[in-house]
Amino acid sequence: MPRKIILSLAMSLDGYILDKNGKFDWVVGDGDKNNDTKKQFVFSEFLKSTDTMVMGKKSYTDSNDEAMKMFKSQKIYVASYDNVDTKYNNVKFIKGDIVSQITKLKKEEGKDIWIFGGAVIADLFIKADVIDEYIMAIIPVILGDGKTLFLENNPKLKLHMKECTVTEGIAMLKYTRRK
Repeated sequence: MPRKIILSLAMSLDGYILDKNGKFDWVVGDGDKNNDTKKQFVFSEFLKSTDTMVMGKKSYTDSNDEAMKMFKSQKIYVASYDNVDTKYNNVKFIKGDIVSQITKLKKEEGKDIWIFGGAVIADLFIKADVIDEYIMAIIPVILGDGKTLFLENNPKLKLHMKECTVTEGIAMLKYTRRK
């Protein structure tokens, strides 16, 4: 089965991935299980389906040791023009055209590739139209301000809803590209 490039992020109902202070502590459900779907999105299963993560330098530097332990089985590619020291053996910093480097990697054997963040990295992959699947967690909150996921001048991309689950008010929407 060919590898997929998957963009998976949480965002507020009004499209923000970070609040105005650069935080994401608002990424929680509303506690109401009455509308939960029978089928649930299980993050650990998603994580097992991937072996590669792609993130920007800020997403990397914002990741704490606990998060990095959770991602220890992933090969992590960090887009950065700076040389950054890392204490993690699974992290590699890459410069230049990250989209072409990752699409080349997609042709190799392995599991799916997760575009983790942030918005600038996601934007490069969206504009190149190389994302095979979008998995978006819509968090039941309106932030009003912050960092948006979708930047300007995106191409029109037609998608097909593959799956929708709800857990405590969080809608997990899974889309694939329409052919």
